[in-house]
Amino acid sequence: MKIIVVGHGMVGHKFLESLAETGLPDVEVTVLCEEPRAAYDRVHLSEFFSGKTAEDLSLVESGFFERTGFTLRLAARAASVDRIAKTVTTLDGEVLPYDKLVLATGSNPFVPPVPGREREHIHVYRTIEDLEAMKASGRKSKTGVVVGGGLLGLECAKALRDMGLQAHVVEFAPRLMTVQVDEGGGRVLRAKIEELGLTVHTGRNTQEITDGATGRHRMVFADGTHLETDMIVFSAGIRPRDELARQCVLAIGPRGGVAIDSACRTSDHDIYAIGECASWNEQVFGLVAPGYDMARVAARHIAGDKDAAFVGADMSTKLKLMGVDVASIGDAHGRTPKSRSCQYVDELRQIYKKIVISEDGKQLLGAVLIGDATEYGTLLQMALNGITLPADPEFLIFPSSDGKAKPGLGVEALPDAAQICSCNNVSKAAICGAVGEGACTVAEIKACTKAGATCGGCVPLVTQVMKFEMARRGMAVNNHVCEHFAYSRQEIYHLVRVGNIKSFDDLLARHGKGLGCEICKPVAASVFASCWNEFVLKKDLAGLQDSNDYYLGNIQKDGSYSVVPRMPGGEVTPDGLIAVGQVAKKYGLYTKVTGGQRVDLFGARVEQLPPIWEELIAAGFESGHAYGKSLRTVKSCVGSTWCRYGVGDSVGLAVALENRYKGLRSPHKIKFGVSGCTRECAEAQGKDIGIIATEKGWNLYICGNGGMKPRHAELFASDLDKDELVRMIDRVLMFYVRTADRLQRTSTWRESLEGGLDYLKDVLIKDSLGLCAELEAQMQHVADTYQCEWKTAVNDPETRKRFRSFVNSDKADEHVVFVEERGQIRPASAEERNASQGVAA
Repeated sequence: MKIIVVGHGMVGHKFLESLAETGLPDVEVTVLCEEPRAAYDRVHLSEFFSGKTAEDLSLVESGFFERTGFTLRLAARAASVDRIAKTVTTLDGEVLPYDKLVLATGSNPFVPPVPGREREHIHVYRTIEDLEAMKASGRKSKTGVVVGGGLLGLECAKALRDMGLQAHVVEFAPRLMTVQVDEGGGRVLRAKIEELGLTVHTGRNTQEITDGATGRHRMVFADGTHLETDMIVFSAGIRPRDELARQCVLAIGPRGGVAIDSACRTSDHDIYAIGECASWNEQVFGLVAPGYDMARVAARHIAGDKDAAFVGADMSTKLKLMGVDVASIGDAHGRTPKSRSCQYVDELRQIYKKIVISEDGKQLLGAVLIGDATEYGTLLQMALNGITLPADPEFLIFPSSDGKAKPGLGVEALPDAAQICSCNNVSKAAICGAVGEGACTVAEIKACTKAGATCGGCVPLVTQVMKFEMARRGMAVNNHVCEHFAYSRQEIYHLVRVGNIKSFDDLLARHGKGLGCEICKPVAASVFASCWNEFVLKKDLAGLQDSNDYYLGNIQKDGSYSVVPRMPGGEVTPDGLIAVGQVAKKYGLYTKVTGGQRVDLFGARVEQLPPIWEELIAAGFESGHAYGKSLRTVKSCVGSTWCRYGVGDSVGLAVALENRYKGLRSPHKIKFGVSGCTRECAEAQGKDIGIIATEKGWNLYICGNGGMKPRHAELFASDLDKDELVRMIDRVLMFYVRTADRLQRTSTWRESLEGGLDYLKDVLIKDSLGLCAELEAQMQHVADTYQCEWKTAVNDPETRKRFRSFVNSDKADEHVVFVEERGQIRPASAEERNASQGVAA
């Protein structure tokens, strides 16, 4: 069977994935994609302005087309369809035959026929190419206007704000988000958006766009007023792309779009239409979840499942617009005859909530939540599954006397068929089944079922279902450190700090049981170091350390140790390099320059460590803490000192930051990167803390990871001066130290935080918990109490005794043999040692 798919957006790719899952044999699939790149995530398109690349947004798993045998043609536009001959002709004249044709052409942004709309620096907000054009205009602009106050319009306004522009939103209707939000919610939403620095103009009808006096453009409105701006972006809705259907005379819906039946077939049953280009029951769906449903139905129907049917879609939505929670469920406007509503308004906190209930008070018909969407999951499931409302349904949204929302529906009340993830059509039963097969983390649930893997809005509910099922099956659902402490690492941290606990015996006596183990002892050691910053080999602390910390060096597989002197920011003097070389030559150490811009010395015997440290200290070096769960390196480019592109002194800043945070003990290792310009030579966006210079200051990125599970860092704050930057880093790192789990990198810590980046911004920028001054003070204490652990160790006779091969002798271990490798000395392998001693391997 020859199948041609026209369009490779989110819905088109979902069709390909669904078709592959059916296992349909003997199929030849050709995909015509008019864009220059494969399918990418349009739901999170605005993150392109926060540092994500087209590759980050890609929806195509590595090797997908090789594995399936499907053919993807990029920059290939379908020009016409011949239904009689069953062929598709491309724009360059190629004729392709089909047995089944799937139209997934999506939609076009609607641009009102306003005179002047063709002017330069006027854009639409649809593709990555559109965003690249917007960025180019933004670099030449001070102000920007978005025409359209719907979902995409507000996302676009966020993009303008992220570009550093003074942003305006112009909306024809009397309120923002008229489809999803009622009048009361619209007032609160507008107030919150304006509080963020945007200017909102509602009830404005643009008549023409002309030259401006203070800006590049002047937008003239029907009421006689005008607004001047440097760039304009139209985001005033979408129009189905149905030109191919019209060309080959397929039936069209009354509001545009290719008319389809419940199997997603058009009036020609060999042609299917899915997504925003399709019209089902005279309705066009502009959300991704209905498009995904259509894709699954079309794939199954083509594969022979005649029962596959699209039955409409729930248009409920929950999202954050510029940090503002917005949610709409079902009949949000109360249009159902004889329906009633309950409303809760808190003008001080700018929260608006409304539920729409049936005449008999038993069924939830709809809801609107602005400013706080905590109850979204509960209300959505009640509406979707027809769950009977409690006797006093208003308390589902009214706060209790302590200001916290009362608990709503428990996940145990949800039927197995309840749809938890609408994007990927994942039921409660599917998640419970995945738990039964061993998936016990949200990441594992995503991998097994794809629940929460698209827009992410259902992740809190997915987590609840997962934990409920784990508990039901008798599986352990806790984050206790070990059997000796019924607390998480975060809870132990607070017990230590609040109780001023400085020894493991005291901690165990007050909050634990037993003798402790190899898990809880290093956790306690790390927490003590984070809180009090005492010498880690102090008598009552040394026994808690793992092997690396105990010897202040990384133990290698042959039993020798590495020595890594600190080179802040990668900066080192010629005399320093000579000294490192002399030490390596004297002690026969293997040397290697690392990716963190310093020199590792390998192969030191335990008794050699103190004299090696002494010589390095004499040359001006300190411990590089390569052995600790602490700050490792601050990588930097040469910055404005040398580079002709540099706009910031990346080396100077990197040196200052490394000297401030050196020795900070944390749940896991931490790496920084500082780039002197947006060319990003220090790869800052792959680091736990990344800093990039701009002409306006420093941009701070957080929670990246270039390790086993690479993760791009996210833009946390922009255009900071050095003092502001240091304060922000203080807060982020100390909050991480306080709240992360044992051995949890910043990247996984960030992903585990409910509320994500917006929550961190609320706590650490807006100071919503009143913690910022305390976090800064704690970090200053760490900086003020820093000590070089090598220097302390060599100067303390009792500590120095630890560094001997044998407790009763100062002799070296005669069984350690060294060989030459690439002109340098390294410890011999077991086979090499045996050979040198005449022993059979």
